Amino acid sequence: MRYLSRVEVRLKPGYLDPEGESTGRALRDLGYRVSRVGVIKVYELELSASSLEEARRLTEEMCRRLLSNPVKDDYSFEVRELGKGRR
Repeated sequence: MRYLSRVEVRLKPGYLDPEGESTGRALRDLGYRVSRVGVIKVYELELSASSLEEARRLTEEMCRRLLSNPVKDDYSFEVRELGKGRR
């Protein structure tokens, strides 16, 4: 079966986010009242697995092995079955 995993990777609290800080300053310069901007990486993965549980396990494994750095990143993910007709 085909599944879609949506993974969000963000910096752990206490780590500097220069891209988010720069974007926040630019938005404030444009007159927007934002107090904080954080950058989050989002990955969408289409994968084959025999069950939803296996798709979740594989997604977790990919997060730990490649998509995030356990020292500085936190991650979360959702997995859903792809409807028929979508490749």
